[in-house]
Amino acid sequence: ISVLAQEILQSDYDAKGSSYIPASYVKYLEGAGARVVPIRINLKEEEYQHIFDSINGLLLPGGDVDIEKSQFTRAARIFYNLALKANDAGDYFPIWGTCQGFQQLSVLTANKNLLTLTDTKAVALPLTFTPVARSSRLFRNFPKDVMQSLSQENITPNFHQWSVSTANFTKNDALRTFYRVLSTNTVGKIQFVSTMEAYRYPFYAVQWHPEKTQYEWKNKAGMVHSTSAVRASFYTASFFVSEAMKSRHSFSSSVEEASALIYNNTAVYKGSDAIFVQNYYFD
Repeated sequence: ISVLAQEILQSDYDAKGSSYIPASYVKYLEGAGARVVPIRINLKEEEYQHIFDSINGLLLPGGDVDIEKSQFTRAARIFYNLALKANDAGDYFPIWGTCQGFQQLSVLTANKNLLTLTDTKAVALPLTFTPVARSSRLFRNFPKDVMQSLSQENITPNFHQWSVSTANFTKNDALRTFYRVLSTNTVGKIQFVSTMEAYRYPFYAVQWHPEKTQYEWKNKAGMVHSTSAVRASFYTASFFVSEAMKSRHSFSSSVEEASALIYNNTAVYKGSDAIFVQNYYFD
């Protein structure tokens, strides 16, 4: 499964490259039984096509880039369109978006930015499940106690200031007909979509951060490391990895596969005061 890199944060004054992937997303997938192939930004479209044909799924991570004009967005759009075409042809290829990745998928599907400011920069919340959540592909095999914890405990970390409000979602035909809303959250007077999955495609998105529960350690409000939070995190990762196992894509050789894996890169420890504890950097 690939994780897409993005332009470095302005606050990352000692970055070791021009783009990065937070290590927590790599560990999140590895913890559920996957190996990770990093995708660099600024590659040619034909290079992205080759990567797409070699991998079994794509994770669009959280971060802080322009989700309309960045190189992250350019690459995400290419893979999104390739995935649409492949799935339409019966070639299974899943995509997962977390936080910024959720927002990026909404922009790619709606072809416009529908985000609304919300007071959700550092807060853990329970999910308000919609009636279709328990029958959804994402949640239907979750244990009952995990679903109960997700709906009753403050275990979904939110670190975003922009959200897709349910009002904007409902008013937009492209979003409403493409995605099924599985959960919402309300902060102040604004209700926003917090989990969704596509109707016809294996595309999934969470506005919250399951990976932070296990792999980010920062002394800040919104961070949760309880047993129930860790279990919920694992089940989301396990689900997406099981979706990727349905893909028939593969590398042309074991040598090419080995050279593409994240194992060839070294994570850089940024410290507990950084936004991400560890990052992988790329030129």
